[in-house]
Amino acid sequence: MPFRKFEIGDRTIIEDFVCINNGIGDVTIGNNVMIGIGSVLTGPVAVGNNVIMAQHVGISGLNHGYTDINTPIRDQKCTALPVIIDDDCWIGTNAVITAGVTIGKHAIVAGGSVVTKDVPPFSIVGGNPARVLKQYNEASGLWEKPAVSPDPKPAVNADPSPQ
Repeated sequence: MPFRKFEIGDRTIIEDFVCINNGIGDVTIGNNVMIGIGSVLTGPVAVGNNVIMAQHVGISGLNHGYTDINTPIRDQKCTALPVIIDDDCWIGTNAVITAGVTIGKHAIVAGGSVVTKDVPPFSIVGGNPARVLKQYNEASGLWEKPAVSPDPKPAVNADPSPQ
């Protein structure tokens, strides 16, 4: 299999036991990036500048095909969608970022999160699936919880007694 492009910027540190796989898609890593021990990057992945990744982060732009039940999954066609991590992000320990996701500038992904959708710039996400926990408010200069919209649907069964 021919390998795709692999680029790494200046002053970037890749700790021990990191696996970078560019067999399916390009992997580009910017300047002054830190990739923690035991992390896995499977291209296509583009990492900006000044990004820090803790230990055991999993980032994959690859998905295996599975729809043909008569063919082993390993023999089905793979698909790839780029993962983009913008400048100045922090990805916590054991976070997983799935194919096609963009992490916006100066965003933080909490440890253990599973990111399946784009993360806005200047936000903190966490959970499985990850959701926005805080966003930077330029007007106040503070990191604030997002406004919670009320549930538009009333409860189907308002009777609290057991059924």
